[in-house]
Amino acid sequence: MKFLFDFFPVVAFFIAFYIPEDREQGIYLATMVAIAASFIQVTIYWFIHHRFERMHLITLALLVILGGATLLLHDERFIKLKPTAVNWIFALVFLGSQYIGGKNLVQRMMEQSVTVPKTVWTTLNMSWVAFFITMGAANLYVASNYSSEVWVNFKLFGILGLTFVFVFAQAIYMSRYVNEIKNSGE
Repeated sequence: MKFLFDFFPVVAFFIAFYIPEDREQGIYLATMVAIAASFIQVTIYWFIHHRFERMHLITLALLVILGGATLLLHDERFIKLKPTAVNWIFALVFLGSQYIGGKNLVQRMMEQSVTVPKTVWTTLNMSWVAFFITMGAANLYVASNYSSEVWVNFKLFGILGLTFVFVFAQAIYMSRYVNEIKNSGE
């Protein structure tokens, strides 16, 4: 359920893009809808959990800035930069976590469930860095070389599909090193 909630603005963008017959207008409608959906997402999350999730706030900020520029300047190039900006920000955060504190971000997120050697945590974390950099570059390539319709489909299906494949590959890699799956209170 959380996964679907996290992708709410992306799915709203995708649906709104296909509402008007004129795809050129679809990008602007989709941008407005994504900004509104992101505001709704942040608000609902706050009411349920009484806190904000960083990923939602980063997405909202980038949507407001780049989406706002898209709408104000009537230039779709700005909204097409958003996935790259998000991916590269996450790459920097994961990379920074490698050097700040005693544990990298992947270890902090997963060590409650799985125990693996420190070198595996490092490999997993750095592979996320490489993945985010690659996804950001792939987004730039598709946005620069293909139609808005191809980019919108890549944004939803391509990036999402590649993320599933990447997570599955990481699970297979990690399973070779799992020492113990911790009992979560059962």
